[in-house]
Amino acid sequence: MQLDYFPQPGTVRPPEGGAWRKRIALLLLVVVAVVTVWVTNGWLTERFTDSTRNRAQVRLALYSGNVVSELQRASVVPLLLSRDPTLIQALNTADFSQSSQRLISYLDEIGAAELMLLDVSGRVVAATDRAKIGTNLRNAAFFVEAQRSNETVFITSRTEAGAFTFTYSRAITVERKQTGVIVVGVDLAKFEKSWAGIADAIIVTDSEGQIILSTEPRWRGRTVEEALAVRSPPSAIRRALQATADWGALPPDAYLMGEAVMRNDARIPFRGWRIVSFTTYVSIRDKVNSVLALEIMGFAMLLAGTFYLMSRRAQLRSIVFQRETAELRELNARLQREIAERERAEQNLQVAEQTLAQSSKLAALGEMSAAVSHELNQPLAAMKTYLAGARLLLQRKRPDEALSSFQRIDDLIERMGAITRQLKSYARKGGHAFEPLDVRSCVSGALSMMEPQLKRRKVTITRTLPRERVMVMADRVRLEQVIINLLRNAFDATRDTEQPQIDVILSAGETATLTVRDNGHGIEDLDNLFEPFYTTKQPGDGIGLGLAISSGIVNDLGGRLTARNGREGGAVFEVQLPILGQDMEAAE
Repeated sequence: MQLDYFPQPGTVRPPEGGAWRKRIALLLLVVVAVVTVWVTNGWLTERFTDSTRNRAQVRLALYSGNVVSELQRASVVPLLLSRDPTLIQALNTADFSQSSQRLISYLDEIGAAELMLLDVSGRVVAATDRAKIGTNLRNAAFFVEAQRSNETVFITSRTEAGAFTFTYSRAITVERKQTGVIVVGVDLAKFEKSWAGIADAIIVTDSEGQIILSTEPRWRGRTVEEALAVRSPPSAIRRALQATADWGALPPDAYLMGEAVMRNDARIPFRGWRIVSFTTYVSIRDKVNSVLALEIMGFAMLLAGTFYLMSRRAQLRSIVFQRETAELRELNARLQREIAERERAEQNLQVAEQTLAQSSKLAALGEMSAAVSHELNQPLAAMKTYLAGARLLLQRKRPDEALSSFQRIDDLIERMGAITRQLKSYARKGGHAFEPLDVRSCVSGALSMMEPQLKRRKVTITRTLPRERVMVMADRVRLEQVIINLLRNAFDATRDTEQPQIDVILSAGETATLTVRDNGHGIEDLDNLFEPFYTTKQPGDGIGLGLAISSGIVNDLGGRLTARNGREGGAVFEVQLPILGQDMEAAE
């Protein structure tokens, strides 16, 4: 790239009419600047106003969805709690010593504002707010309406402080006889707190137009028109509605404290509620002014440059141009050198990337070959043991028992085929063979596979499994592969232990947790334990792929494989998998 400029030497004297042409050009430049600023102001004002209005409408839709979601989530709670056998028994026996604690345990899980249990006389016998226990609320609307209806009742009431409370209540009926009322308070005040942190003023009105939620506490209980007439709002509203004197480009939707604001309404699909926001125009004017300032600055710089060029003499201009030409030529030469250096660097980088890609391919091929060898060693060792047993049984003329060994060999051959198919997709991490599985059966199958190795040494195996099924969504072959790898590691770790012991513990809670614990030498390097080819075994005993493959399989199943050293020595491996719920199990 070459940039050359050759100025003409000498000074060109303008003709007689040159001064008038310059003045006309300056006048045209000023007219163009004024017209451009005027058109830009109108166009940007309309565009930014539409953008602000659209964002405000999107926020209203989001806020409306949040309110409806909170109300719907709380609406089913009274029905569930009215069937709670513990609460029903407490009402029947009048023993409420554990009822409040039970309601408190439900509070965080439900996300409600408060929970109360009232007996048939209206007395609060249990509540998350223990200060209300013993209070008689027989005249409260939620208690009266709940006794009159067989369904869940929603009540909006106003406190003495001016705030509104929202409650769901339902009568507890035992053998067609009302024994009490369960009351669930809906926490909608948290939305007021979250709305107060934005620049808009937000209000929610009921079907009668009364404001029940608002970022301004003084607006509660009024209509929208009355709220707009309220004077001297606190700082939260000043921050939201500090607009300029008036909005000349577009007509305002409303005036609050004499200032123009943008009003947006949306319907809340719940009992005729509506949500309204008032957005200030300050952000729009700031954006427009910033663009206009840049335009004015540009025209000012253009005018200044024009006057500067017109005031300089031709000779000085020629000298300056010559100096700039020399600097440009020097800059062009420097740029040519930098371009050549960058081209050479890019060529070297391409060669390095090709070499790295080839090395990665070779490393991946070696890892996959080692993985196939590692995973097929266990079935091959078991097949060798079963063949030796079958030969001995045939020599003793016990063919029926030999057939059992041949059947196990056939199962091992199928497993080897499944392992090779699964190792082909190891890099892809596919999960198309997932099915509902009982982890207990996978543990039994893995122990059956390890039976020939376990018979070679005296190892105490302790298996603790729950009576109920522990269902997960997994691939049976890959899950059994993980369990076998953990059992084999525990078996090898206890080789030098006098009384080797391996504990296999399966538990079900929020997740299905399988723990394999041994009393071996423990783990020295926990950080690199799951890295490929990391092993502490002697050469020939292992290549360090078992735990790396197992960790990848557990991650594909949506779980987690962890390891730690036990308090009394040995290593502890835990496999945590997402448990399959009853609803999902029935659907499957």
